[in-house]
Amino acid sequence: MLEYIIIGLLIVCIILIIILLTRKSNHYEIIEKLGKFETDITKEIGEFKFNFSRDLTGDFEKLNMNIERKLSYINDTVNERLDKNFEKSNKTFMNVLERLSKIDEAQKKIDDLSGDIISLQSVLTDKKTRGTFGEVNLEYILNNAFGSSSNGIYQTQYKFDNGYIVDALLFAPSPLGTISIDSKFPLENYQKMTDRTKSKEERMMAEKLFVNDVKKHINDIKEKYIVPGVTSDEAIMFLPAEAIFAEINAYHPELITYAYNNNVWITGPTTLISTLSTISMIIKNIERDKYAKVIHEELNKLSVEFTRYKDRWDKLSKNIKAVNNSVDEITTTTEKISKRFDSINRVDLKEIETKE
Repeated sequence: MLEYIIIGLLIVCIILIIILLTRKSNHYEIIEKLGKFETDITKEIGEFKFNFSRDLTGDFEKLNMNIERKLSYINDTVNERLDKNFEKSNKTFMNVLERLSKIDEAQKKIDDLSGDIISLQSVLTDKKTRGTFGEVNLEYILNNAFGSSSNGIYQTQYKFDNGYIVDALLFAPSPLGTISIDSKFPLENYQKMTDRTKSKEERMMAEKLFVNDVKKHINDIKEKYIVPGVTSDEAIMFLPAEAIFAEINAYHPELITYAYNNNVWITGPTTLISTLSTISMIIKNIERDKYAKVIHEELNKLSVEFTRYKDRWDKLSKNIKAVNNSVDEITTTTEKISKRFDSINRVDLKEIETKE
């Protein structure tokens, strides 16, 4: 398009030149000049076309190189981002697989636990087995709170002179004293009471029986394991099932009052751990105070010995000062005697005889 515009302008210029030449020159001169002008114009147009084509080709080549460079950069960037996204996606996928495997493992454990719970329920239907279960739990809690029973803080299956055997006897310091701890597990009527498949009348009857069971356990602990002159006036009833303990505290405050009036403290696993941890801290503080008293007495004895040492050191220091003074005096006398001896040694006996 630009080429046509230039050619048009050149034609207009030629026409103007012809008009001018027509006025000033003859016909032959006009033809000669027109021919020369045409030759020049043709040459310039040829050069212009060559330069224009060369420049245009160079511009296209540069533009093509820039486009290729941009496309290469975009391609590299896209590949890099795709790689990163693929890596993130792969990592996310692996995490999902790992979590799914953990979920499967947890599901297996839940299934196993469900089977264990069912088997445990079947085992706990026997009263003797329930008693053993409570005793084992009680000993485990005592062992966690105080360590082995060999340290003398508690004793399991302790037999009193009255013939009764308590699950554990805790030798706590004053003012707590010796405390009996016995495990009780009123499970049968509790299960009936909380079984929603049973009728309301059956559950209410089971609830009354459950209350009677707990009161009977409280009475047994009071009569058997609170021994005057041997134990303190209080005892602890341990319920190894946290659900039963929660049931009593939430819906049967009369049982808490009944136990309190009979000097029996009802505890579950959590509350027993807290109680025994408090007692353990009290025992440690008492032991610390006892050793602190011994240390205080020893420090007082050491203070007396140090006072005696200070008096003796003061006397020795005075004696040392007196000896130092005597040594200084002897040193002075020694120096004077030495000077006398020096003077005697310097005397010339010949001079003295000459003078005589």
